[in-house]
Amino acid sequence: MSWRKEERRAERGYHHGNLKEALLQAALGLIAEKGAAGFTFADAARMAGVSPAAPYRHFRDRDELLSSIAQRGFEQFEALLTQAWDDGRPDTVSAFQRLGKAYLAFARNEPAFYSAMFESGLPVDSNATLLVASERAFAIIRAASERLAALAPPGVPRPPAMMMALHIWSMSHGVASLFGRGDAARRKLPMSPEDLLEAEVLIYLRGLGFPTDRRPEPPPVPPAGGASGPWGASR
Repeated sequence: MSWRKEERRAERGYHHGNLKEALLQAALGLIAEKGAAGFTFADAARMAGVSPAAPYRHFRDRDELLSSIAQRGFEQFEALLTQAWDDGRPDTVSAFQRLGKAYLAFARNEPAFYSAMFESGLPVDSNATLLVASERAFAIIRAASERLAALAPPGVPRPPAMMMALHIWSMSHGVASLFGRGDAARRKLPMSPEDLLEAEVLIYLRGLGFPTDRRPEPPPVPPAGGASGPWGASR
């Protein structure tokens, strides 16, 4: 679901009997309009059409409300990244480029979720469920980086996959935050954010000595111990 102003106004108020969902929707609308730091718990209650005390039935405070929104955002983010990565098919470089485009698409289409996830100032590690959701999303990027690291040609030192994941995540996040947003935070750019990110990643990989052409690859070797799944080797 995308949270643009016109959609938020159309759904204003608590009418359907689900107070928790009404508060989440109200908070998403406020984040889309004012940013993650631009509203209070009472604002969310007023937007949902309930008393200031009503939100306490479901949320301890504003931070817990924001944590719930961020968790939902990371869950949607993980699903989008997983679909884009598609276990590295048909080749690692093409799949990784799709992953970058999916990252930018999420920031552009879901700016309220994106803001709650990355700009709310919430300590992610203080909320176990939020931490798990964020780690699962990041694990897709790390798993893809493991596959990229495996492309290092003979004689080229293989960089740590975690380092590559952090570098590429930083690039993706920077382009998304500055140029790929669907709100007023977006900066103008004489090229598409997707083209900018693709160029950055290709320059980065070439700087490491990696091939960036699309060619048939041998199937990935399963990690020792029989672990499976898209990030089995990351643990």
